[in-house]
Amino acid sequence: MAQHTSSTFGAAAEVPLLPHILVVEDDVLVRVAAAQYLRGRGFPVLEAVNVDEAVDILRADSLVRVVFADVRLPGPRDGVELARVIHRDFPKVEVLLTSGISPFPELQDGVTLIKKPYFLVDIERHLRSLLARPRAGL
Repeated sequence: MAQHTSSTFGAAAEVPLLPHILVVEDDVLVRVAAAQYLRGRGFPVLEAVNVDEAVDILRADSLVRVVFADVRLPGPRDGVELARVIHRDFPKVEVLLTSGISPFPELQDGVTLIKKPYFLVDIERHLRSLLARPRAGL
């Protein structure tokens, strides 16, 4: 019978959990393209179509560290409202918004907004920058 030492089990327990990215976009082609690109760069990615789905995911997954969302989303609440909810209820989560509308909406402090169209490499750069920030709410 093989003996297992605590170090054998401890090694598996010490594997760091990667922060998750939540992509919130109602345009399926845009959402899937961003999610696939980010997965290809090593990010665990979750996807949502609207604010309600995004909030449900945030409640269920404590590893989400950054939400990348479109300002214009279907339903009564938009990406700006999502950023407010995140700031209030999920202070450890960073927000990166994108918009093709002009003028840009007024945003609260700590929310980054980039203009559409964008290059996915720029999204990755912004996400890595947000992930490098010290975590709020700790």
